[in-house]
Amino acid sequence: MQTTVNNRGGSQKSAWKNHKPEWTRPGSFLGRMNHAPPWGREMNAKDHTKIMLKWWGQSGVNSADMAVRRVADGTMIWHHDIRLNVLPLPWARAENARGADVYIRPARGFSWPLVFLDDVSVDMARSIAGKYDALVVETSKEGGCHVWLRCSTFLDEDHRRRAQRWVAQRIGADLGSTSGEHLGRLAGFKNVKRRGNWVNVMAASWQEREWAAVTPRQHRHLRARPGTARLTSDPTKGDASQSAKEWGWVCGRLENGLDADQTVRLLVERARGRRRGDADRYARRTVKQAIVHVGRSERRS
Repeated sequence: MQTTVNNRGGSQKSAWKNHKPEWTRPGSFLGRMNHAPPWGREMNAKDHTKIMLKWWGQSGVNSADMAVRRVADGTMIWHHDIRLNVLPLPWARAENARGADVYIRPARGFSWPLVFLDDVSVDMARSIAGKYDALVVETSKEGGCHVWLRCSTFLDEDHRRRAQRWVAQRIGADLGSTSGEHLGRLAGFKNVKRRGNWVNVMAASWQEREWAAVTPRQHRHLRARPGTARLTSDPTKGDASQSAKEWGWVCGRLENGLDADQTVRLLVERARGRRRGDADRYARRTVKQAIVHVGRSERRS
């Protein structure tokens, strides 16, 4: 086992050398879920695995496909549709210690509210996690990251593929990893392919800021500026209010062809605690205005 070294005398030495606790600040997922160590203390590899799987579970993913690739002979060993709490992690760690890479994805054949992005720069990954609910996993010292972006709706494999490609083109991610069912590395394991560097959770943001998934056909008129994470058609840029977030969520649903009446009902439930007796009127007015806005955007395209 490579995550922690226990000496005969009972002392324990962390295998992590490069973890920085900058994401333990109040309001971050790591701090709120109480998985982050105290300031100045390193996390061990099992902590990183736990954080990643916990974030997935909070996002609505309850089962996964795990794949272990033995680098020496290229053998790929699969475990399909396994619940997150019973993944064979001890076995995977033993394989990793013997020179195998460990990969994971939400179980294939189901709809999930996550979009996977590969080979994202550190700055861009941090920008995304600062604006949306996202899990950022650093996979190599060269600075490449995996980003799992939380979506406002469950997407099937084809929809994930189209959404991944749309985002990847705008942030400089790897277009070869936009299949809708691509594997990512599991945090808390060594990247054997990259000289045994540890796969490290850099950020796990969670502030109910889901991304409203889009597709190339629906949003080909949008252009993101280099170095920014602009992944929505929400015209209320810079407005951090709950109403602005709901506007972006409504526009995203309509742009993806989802039913307007259902969107009204969902928005009523979403806003009831804040708007109380005015929630129904607010929801109907917001959806009506969003229909007009989306229609204008599509005509311009």
